[in-house]
Amino acid sequence: MEIQSNNFCIILAGGRGKRLWPSSRMERPKQFVDFFGTGRTQLQSTYDRMAAFIPKENIYVCTCENFTALTHEQLPDLPKENILEEPVNRNTAPSVAWAGLRIHRRSDEARIIVVPSDQFIVGDDSFSDCVQRGLDFVAQNDMILTMGVKPTRPEPGYGYIQMGEPTATAGIFKVQSFTEKPERDFARIFMESDEFLWNTGMFLANIRYLQQFFKQTLTDIPHRLDPLNDEMSPSEELAYVMTHYPAYPNLSMDKVTLEMSDNAYVMRCNFGWADLGTWHSIYEFMQRQEGDNVTIDSEVVLENCRDNIVKLPKGHVGVINGLEGYIVAEQGDVLLICPKSDSSALIRKYVNEVGIRYGEEFI
Repeated sequence: MEIQSNNFCIILAGGRGKRLWPSSRMERPKQFVDFFGTGRTQLQSTYDRMAAFIPKENIYVCTCENFTALTHEQLPDLPKENILEEPVNRNTAPSVAWAGLRIHRRSDEARIIVVPSDQFIVGDDSFSDCVQRGLDFVAQNDMILTMGVKPTRPEPGYGYIQMGEPTATAGIFKVQSFTEKPERDFARIFMESDEFLWNTGMFLANIRYLQQFFKQTLTDIPHRLDPLNDEMSPSEELAYVMTHYPAYPNLSMDKVTLEMSDNAYVMRCNFGWADLGTWHSIYEFMQRQEGDNVTIDSEVVLENCRDNIVKLPKGHVGVINGLEGYIVAEQGDVLLICPKSDSSALIRKYVNEVGIRYGEEFI
């Protein structure tokens, strides 16, 4: 596929990944981990996927300042000025607004895709084709376009976008409604209705409309970013952001685009997709082995076991007998064994309790 100079990408890599604890830890969250033993971390895999059809110099990474060194280490080809260091976590909307401003200085014809760093994509050709069609669409239309995929199960941990009126472009619809993490019964109704798509968390827009969108939707953020200009050196810009960023609202791109805007559209895409945010979502996506167990890059002997997900460090061997419906995950100095059902709530509880009892070094 031809690489177009006005295509840009913003990779979001500032999350803490607590729902995948202990494999995702504060000092090295999931996006910086080779979770599946492929030889590439989630961040590196995302970068590779986007660099196949977007110029490398047009790829930006938004991350927490604590992870800047990790980002440099894992993406040595990425220009230093393309890494945006957030002084505090304010979710994804402020970081996209900042990255968009930096991109706008380079090109007022930029077409941008925003992607999380922790997704699993199957079918790179289908993915790149969908992205290119989406970028061509937003280049001619002032709107936010999100990418949706057909639900394959009633997953309560995902967001569901209801397709509304179709556009003149095949496969693109106005967003009718958005439901974030519904109860399983509602998720089943959404899936069976054939009117809903999973929200992938990927957003596309042309840079002119993106700037206008933030000014209309998040009036406070653009106002605080206005003093940033071409005359500032990178160090001056960073110093300004460090001072003002903590005052920005804590808002996600999903919320401001799909809940706070009436000008959002969704493309129905045909590539395989999974959010790698929770143990349960990974279990549901991966191929099951005997007894419906899932082992992730681990040496394990399982006997009389069913419906478990296991991830152990290299060099460790697990022998498990008689376990059903559990997560077994070990990383460094922490071993987690807990029921797979409702694991997100349980893990949040355990992360807080371990931090209080034994210290932040175990989180």
